[in-house]
Amino acid sequence: MNQSPQEFWINVRGLTPGMFVTRLDRPWLGTDYPLEGFQVGSEAEARELQSLCHFVAVDGTRGVSPDLRYVELRPPDVVRHARGEDEILELRKTQWQLRTDFDTELPQAEKAHDAMKQAIAEVMRDLEQGRDLQLGKLRDGVEAMIDSITRNPAAFSWLKAIKHKDNYAYHHALGCSVWAASFGRHLGMDRTELGELALSGLLFDVGKTRVPAAVLISDGPLAEGDLQLARRHVQHGLDILDGSPGISPRILEAVATHHERHDGSGYPNGLIGSQIPMPGRIIGLIDTYDAITSTRPFMQSRSPHHAVMELYQGRDVLFQAELVEQFIQTCGIYPSGSLVELSDGRVCVVTSVHSLKRLRPSVMLLLDAGKKPLSEFHPLDLSEVRTGVDGETLSIKRGLPEGAYGIDPAELFLN
Repeated sequence: MNQSPQEFWINVRGLTPGMFVTRLDRPWLGTDYPLEGFQVGSEAEARELQSLCHFVAVDGTRGVSPDLRYVELRPPDVVRHARGEDEILELRKTQWQLRTDFDTELPQAEKAHDAMKQAIAEVMRDLEQGRDLQLGKLRDGVEAMIDSITRNPAAFSWLKAIKHKDNYAYHHALGCSVWAASFGRHLGMDRTELGELALSGLLFDVGKTRVPAAVLISDGPLAEGDLQLARRHVQHGLDILDGSPGISPRILEAVATHHERHDGSGYPNGLIGSQIPMPGRIIGLIDTYDAITSTRPFMQSRSPHHAVMELYQGRDVLFQAELVEQFIQTCGIYPSGSLVELSDGRVCVVTSVHSLKRLRPSVMLLLDAGKKPLSEFHPLDLSEVRTGVDGETLSIKRGLPEGAYGIDPAELFLN
């Protein structure tokens, strides 16, 4: 996607109300601005942006045109980042809108979740017993999931987060498929692309059904021979899917390249940057995030906030920076279903994320400041509530790992 002829990089000294800002000269993380762009509504908003950036890009067709005295050639340090954003913006085919609220969507999401659970379990049993992949068993569940996620992604993400994780392989496949559909929705992919991406999230690791279980659950560094056995799951996955009706080239790309990394350190082919197909980039990032936040046979989970920061620190090393930034916009700094501690000491679970106020989600209070369970759960929208029980400014102090303070969201909420 080329730069619009009406899009100009300007020095922020020339920023005025009414201008439509399309890009920043810095990563969006730590700001409340969406990548899709926003209109400067007041002098105060212009001053706030001037305090954050040296340059911004503005679109003269969507707002006030800039004074030519402030127009700049693209600053050298943002050219690469702008090109990366172009590549992400090329994925946008549509703008999905919320069509249901959380409470209305939750029962439909639970039906879809149960259908997915049954389908994944049946397919895994088939593959472990050497049978062919029956893609039809997955498609109905995927379609129901996408229906729910396109209406309102929060409900399905919430269920995924609080359901018991008694089988890592199953929950990892489901988790990656949910994140893939949610991420694709955020990026503006069309319905067909969402289906392919969600199926990729279910199928990218099917080759592990042909890897010895002892290798997969090893709790220490693998010997070279075992490491090569583990890495063969990529080719095993391609062998399983080869010739299966309904498997698109994009799904095969995701399976083949989900372990390639931006800096060339991945496998099996050491691809670099844009050499990695977009489905592989997306699934590789999601695979890493879900693995970090899941309890595995050989490793305890870490908090979603920790995972977000780890991805962010690895931008343009392991993963494309712009893709990382967009994924964090999807899940939030504190994702739905994650436990957090507030600045006044209370503990809560995040119920939904605000796209323009990522540091101030809606939460459900579980523990008081003394870490004792509340007699009743209390919803709290941090985008509206500014003061804690101690009378001080209220904010999230830190993210907590799964099971912190003995909290099991499944026991608390599923009944």
